[in-house]
Amino acid sequence: MEMNGHKTVEKDELTGDRLLSDHEYDNIRELDNNLPKWWVGLFIITIIYAVVYIFVFDVIRIAPYQQEEWTKEMAAAGSMGAGQPAPVSATALVAQTDKTNLDAGKEIFMKQCKVCHLEGGQGSVGPNLTDNFSIHGCGYADIVNTITVGAPEKGMISWRTQLTEMQIRQVASYIMTLKGTNPPNPKAPQGEPCK
Repeated sequence: MEMNGHKTVEKDELTGDRLLSDHEYDNIRELDNNLPKWWVGLFIITIIYAVVYIFVFDVIRIAPYQQEEWTKEMAAAGSMGAGQPAPVSATALVAQTDKTNLDAGKEIFMKQCKVCHLEGGQGSVGPNLTDNFSIHGCGYADIVNTITVGAPEKGMISWRTQLTEMQIRQVASYIMTLKGTNPPNPKAPQGEPCK
């Protein structure tokens, strides 16, 4: 006998025991060995898991299917920001031009936006804010909207829960002052040219 009680062909020749099974496929004859105990144990565990799974999901229904979980999470994501004041109509937005609001916007930019757009707005992970190209629109209202709703496909979060409406308008106004500046090492243009 070998490890796990398996027999070898050599033992068959020495003892004369009948070790070969009656199965033959493509001129290959199998040894008549038992399955390893670890394999049988795993097989039993999968059977138990299947029974528990069917019982939990189909019989007593105490756990939701993946599709139901996804639907609930999407509904919850859709309601995020509920209770927040609605942003001002984009057509009613006018950039702040006074020093107080621009300084406040610069301070917010340096705390929140510099990580992705760099200090001069030349872009790093985020796009270059100083050139004449834009991914989400060139106007002030477009910038306010992008900050408010974010750009999840590009990795930018919605700032509506972290910043007030006035702070969003201030940082958007500051971003408008970056257009046409010439910071060092600007990121290549992205999006459409502004007209």
